[in-house]
Amino acid sequence: MEKRRRYRKRADQVVSAVCLELDTEGFEYRKWGGAQYCKRGDWLVNNAGETYTVDGEVFSRTYRKVREGQFVKITPVWAEMMASAGSVATKEGRSHYEAGDYLVCNSQDGTDSYCISAEKFHAMYEPDE
Repeated sequence: MEKRRRYRKRADQVVSAVCLELDTEGFEYRKWGGAQYCKRGDWLVNNAGETYTVDGEVFSRTYRKVREGQFVKITPVWAEMMASAGSVATKEGRSHYEAGDYLVCNSQDGTDSYCISAEKFHAMYEPDE
């Protein structure tokens, strides 16, 4: 399997998002094989038809507004294809992946991780080296 490499989101990969600025303690939902949690200030994201939440601080640091309700990821990620199935703890909960899926990290040190299928990863990201 390949080692962790640096990637950038393709420029045409715009997401729709809204900040959860409600008087709420958040909510729980099921995705990626486990319970996920969001809280006030997190973002509800629609990425090419897939809906999920992103931690508010992470979203503010990694996305830029391109027009009302539309955002593009501006920071690089580090990713590697996984040799076997497993799971990763994310800011929202535990996410499960299969062999051949990618483990993607918002930080070079491997923290702030999430998983994504190889097909989706290659459609959304390109090498940044």
